[in-house]
Amino acid sequence: MADLYSQLMRMPVTSTVGKKIGLPQPVELARGSSDVGGRVLLGGAGRVAEAAARVLAAMGADAATALDDPVRESAARAGLDAAVFNPQAPADQKFRALVFDATGIESSADLVELQRFFYPTVARLQRSGRVVVLGGGRRALEGFTRSLGKEVGPRGVTVNLVHVAEGAEDQLAPTLRFLLTPRSAYVSGQVIRVGAGAERAVAGRTALVTGGSRGIGAAIADVLEREGASVVRLDLKNADIELDITAPDAPEVLAERFSDGLDILVHNAGVTKDRTLAKMPEDRWQSLMEVNLLAPERITDALLPVLRDDGRIVCVSSLSAIAGNAGQTNYATSKAGLIDLVTGLELERGITVNAVAPGFIETAMTAAMPVGVREVGRRLNSLRQGGLPVDVAETVAWLAGSGVDRNVVRVCGQSLLGA
Repeated sequence: MADLYSQLMRMPVTSTVGKKIGLPQPVELARGSSDVGGRVLLGGAGRVAEAAARVLAAMGADAATALDDPVRESAARAGLDAAVFNPQAPADQKFRALVFDATGIESSADLVELQRFFYPTVARLQRSGRVVVLGGGRRALEGFTRSLGKEVGPRGVTVNLVHVAEGAEDQLAPTLRFLLTPRSAYVSGQVIRVGAGAERAVAGRTALVTGGSRGIGAAIADVLEREGASVVRLDLKNADIELDITAPDAPEVLAERFSDGLDILVHNAGVTKDRTLAKMPEDRWQSLMEVNLLAPERITDALLPVLRDDGRIVCVSSLSAIAGNAGQTNYATSKAGLIDLVTGLELERGITVNAVAPGFIETAMTAAMPVGVREVGRRLNSLRQGGLPVDVAETVAWLAGSGVDRNVVRVCGQSLLGA
């Protein structure tokens, strides 16, 4: 269902009235492009700066640094031809993205470097802009990025923190590319950890998407195909494989189907059977668990032997798994169980496992909600609007190609719930 409120607030008359009475003003988010779409300001002095500069150079980004910022030397070594930013420049000098290497912050006294970089620059961010802070594990950076995200989110700006393990600087590229471009439109307030895992392009690989015939699953399949993967859609009907994943022989059927190998496994199939716990009989609880959690566990066990080296497993969890939701004890338990799968699965051969946790996404399911509940769900995030299935799909595609491992990334516009 279309977000009529957002459409109204983008019209001149209603926008003016809305501003006067303090109504949320959702910004139309830029989506889809793999280009940054404007100038990137790079700052900070740490061990990740040169790697970040190499990524920007490879993207052909229009970049700048302050003249007196030590990062300028890192940019030169990386072959990044960066313009000079003067903080005294007119306010109409804007940036599409701000990237700050905070790995050089070694003590609490150094945290002032965050203020020094962002104070003269954050107001220069364009709508649908990006802020990426590169860290080495300090929790203080999480408080900073999440708070900044709530300040700038109403302008469509996303803010994310990437902790880069020592020695993993060269693995930053796929994550930084994703976070700087419109493909990450609905990902904000997240803490992503980059380790030693290497990027492996999606193109030319074979992917299985469960629940792939409609909604978020169809969007995931479409985006993976756009990226060059050979996608097999599994669903109850209208799919390449028409199969009930809860059937006792389903794991065996899939293992036989992919006996020649599989590269990407996306556990997307899921159901809701909402009811408060006092009114939920065991069969209602257990039938949902079979679809949402037990089947993915069994299918993973069956397909691991045929998953090729550098394979990827991506689970579609839910914000309900993190924040909880009244009437969804069964659903939240099952989706949190998928996070257990992400953290506990024993893997080797370069195989990674991650999860996405969507918040309010515009689907047939959310369109059926009562209007009041639907509107609250749309507005309770920093971007003041619901996401689209393609937002989840773009995040899955990034996880399927990057080497990041054991991350749970919320695709929720920085929801104010479960933050």
